[in-house]
Amino acid sequence: MFKHYFYIQIKEIAPFWAIGIILGSLISVFAKNKIDSSLKKIKDTRLNILGIVPASLLGVASPLCMYGTIPVAVSFSKCGIRQDWLAAFIMSSVLLNPQLLAYSAALGKTAFIVRLVLCILCGIIAGLLINIFYKDKNFFDFSTFNDTSCDRDTDTNIMIRLFKNIGRNIKATTPYFLLGITIAVLYKTYMPAETTSHLFETQRELGVLLAAGLGIPLYVCGGGTIPILAEWLRTGMSMGAAGAFMITGPATKITNLAAMKMVLNLKNFILYLLFTIFFAIASGILINIIL
Repeated sequence: MFKHYFYIQIKEIAPFWAIGIILGSLISVFAKNKIDSSLKKIKDTRLNILGIVPASLLGVASPLCMYGTIPVAVSFSKCGIRQDWLAAFIMSSVLLNPQLLAYSAALGKTAFIVRLVLCILCGIIAGLLINIFYKDKNFFDFSTFNDTSCDRDTDTNIMIRLFKNIGRNIKATTPYFLLGITIAVLYKTYMPAETTSHLFETQRELGVLLAAGLGIPLYVCGGGTIPILAEWLRTGMSMGAAGAFMITGPATKITNLAAMKMVLNLKNFILYLLFTIFFAIASGILINIIL
């Protein structure tokens, strides 16, 4: 039974995992610099607060890990980019990247759209709040930041750089991908479907709260959570609960929290956590009402 379910999970999800790795590597090698320069070009426009929209979109498009996103944000800040734009860029970059978006296609069209829209919207709202409450004071503190960028694409041969990037992505994600599938198969084998149905379907508001809470300790790697989410959705998890999990998970991932703490004082770090949790719960409930 275990081997049978494991094979099914691999067959269903592995193609999206492979596509995500290739897509993320292609963007990292061929488009990262263009993404980085785009926000600097937007600076010369007259978008004002509306600039948070393209900033959030660029955050989603950025293939960098958080230890790469922060140095880019520092560079943007030195170039005079507004901090509400920076907030939108960083927030959406925390939540999503092209590779993870490709993984999420394995969850179906609705979940794919929900994840994309929520992550962009979360970045936009973060930028709005910074514009309103931190108009005349700094939210970020880049003065003590040490560059620990994860960008290691420095080989002069662009194809070698691409293959190295793909290799690093495979090495970094494979253990979590297999772990996620193993957890999902164990769950399917030993956890009665009625239990999940009761928690996530008949108790929909409680299901959103539960999913938002589970995102904090369970989320280690985006690819690793896709099999788990797929199984939960099959056994009764509402789309709102899935959306809440997809927000709190990456936002409270330990490495992402460590990167955010580098540029936030304790008060603002707590505000970041509270905003993330509130947005996840509120958007999850709203999605359940709509869908």
